Amino acid sequence: MSLTATPRDAHAFGGHAHDWALVDVETSGLVARRDRVLSVAVITVGPDGEPTDEYSTLLDPGCDPGPVEVHGLTAERLRGAPTFEQVAGRIGAMLQGRVMVAHHAQFDYDFLAHEFARARTYLPVSQRLCTLALNRQVDPPTDDMKLGSLAAHYGVPRRRAHDALDDTRVLAGVLRASLREAARLDLPLPLVKCPPRAQSQFTPRPPKTPCAYRNPGRWTPGGPLRQGMKIAITGETTHARAELVTRAVAAGLNMVTSVSRHTSALVSNESATRSTKARRAVAEGVPVVDEATFVRLLADVQAGVAHEAQAGPVVTVATTPAAATSAPVAPPRTSPARPPTPVPASAPSVASAPTRPAPTSTPPVGPVPVAAPASRRPGRAAGRSDGMLAGRRVLVLGGVHATAVAARTRVVELGGSAAINLSASVTDVVLLPGGETDRRMKRVTAIELPVHDAHWLASPTTTDRPVPPARSGEPLVMPRGGVFDLPAVAADAPAWHVTVSWAPPGDAEIDVVAFLLDEDEQVTRDEDFVFYGAPESPAGTVRLLTDGPSEQTVALDLAALSVATRRVVVAAAIDGDATFGTVGAIQLGATLGPSAAPLTRATLDAAT
Repeated sequence: MSLTATPRDAHAFGGHAHDWALVDVETSGLVARRDRVLSVAVITVGPDGEPTDEYSTLLDPGCDPGPVEVHGLTAERLRGAPTFEQVAGRIGAMLQGRVMVAHHAQFDYDFLAHEFARARTYLPVSQRLCTLALNRQVDPPTDDMKLGSLAAHYGVPRRRAHDALDDTRVLAGVLRASLREAARLDLPLPLVKCPPRAQSQFTPRPPKTPCAYRNPGRWTPGGPLRQGMKIAITGETTHARAELVTRAVAAGLNMVTSVSRHTSALVSNESATRSTKARRAVAEGVPVVDEATFVRLLADVQAGVAHEAQAGPVVTVATTPAAATSAPVAPPRTSPARPPTPVPASAPSVASAPTRPAPTSTPPVGPVPVAAPASRRPGRAAGRSDGMLAGRRVLVLGGVHATAVAARTRVVELGGSAAINLSASVTDVVLLPGGETDRRMKRVTAIELPVHDAHWLASPTTTDRPVPPARSGEPLVMPRGGVFDLPAVAADAPAWHVTVSWAPPGDAEIDVVAFLLDEDEQVTRDEDFVFYGAPESPAGTVRLLTDGPSEQTVALDLAALSVATRRVVVAAAIDGDATFGTVGAIQLGATLGPSAAPLTRATLDAAT
């Protein structure tokens, strides 16, 4: 069967020709560490776009197949199928040495990685490409980014949705068309490096029970402990560490593994220990209590104040910079997998603390309050805004940081949307001083986009090119400081996805992080800090997804958040000497599910 009727032309791919392995899996659920693969299909494609091999099989997962109404794979159909361990060698041979491609590739990659780990081997993939992320960069005029919608747009026939082999054949056609568009726009491919792994270091530990009480603050030497106090332990102890932690948690204390300015007390039997926790406790003025005193105090822990239950919260996305006062600093990528204690960005420079890693710039990208005041009015439905640039998407090139910021702000004031990359949806280009040397100008000229100088923004004329046809749900464009109330959805609705993207910054390492804050604007426990080294909260309610070197997503299951969580702050961190001023603007979008159309979008110029 032909993969697609589209003519194949390797030259149309530009520099994007690779050996590809296109993958689709059907699964018993959505959680890779828990659920299983029910069927898998792999098609290998050469750099010229020609298929070289294909393989598909049903699998016996040894468990309930899950939502049969979605994938149609009943236990009867799967009975007698091979186990994944029996086919792992064949699948691995097809993936070896190729770029793995899937639609929402992290999902398929994680499921395959866990299946290979169960088979006591590793997934032989060093790079992956997500066609969903690629098309978010291309931005074709589709109502959403679902595989079926993209197939219809690119003219790829689809016969059986949720059939692994047919979906992979459709994916091949979508990939070819997407590569042609990326080459036409001179867009870099969002390739993600995937180190081989037999057991994922990112698999969360079993969730621990969140502390039910608010942090009452510091312990006063000579006084009692109170429920909700954050307690850390360092050094050797007479009692087993696990026993101390278990007893403390049972008494209502919040046991943490690191020290911050919010820590109530540090348990240590040494008065002058050289441990990192002890040095941090001294720097922050955290009181130290010896083990014997701590055990005695555990017998009479005073009652604390429980976290207030939320009743029907209004959920908002806000682009306000106010979170800078409470957003901790993310560790650089060179730090250990375990993050150091989060420190508020408003605290003294972390460079002055000898126990901290190198300083990192962490401006807020978009705080996502999950319990806004009851008086908050719902945001208006997403749609085209009014103004002279309504419906237009404007790319600003060149200019110093302040000038470019002013130009993008003016675009939004006029009802337009400020782009961060050249895409199929860009309607106009504003050229500031120095912009003529931007590498994208060659492509702008080739596709004959209207180019204007800065004066055009004073009173723009838009008769030189018609506005593209409206999509069924244009995103609401938010200015800096804007607030958008997300609509109420069913409890079983997909997770909200807050996607942050930026222009490729060269060698700069940018990381998106998320902090789950309580009503006191504190990270209640270490596991409520989600970043590249711990990309999932213990219960899976907040997850960090990486779809490319210049795009990361925070997925939020708002209905399942802990009662203690009042706000989720999404921030970006940049390591080394680079600043966000050199990176330029970042784009923030909120969608219900990974491939839905964005309900709201903002283009933010972060701090320098």
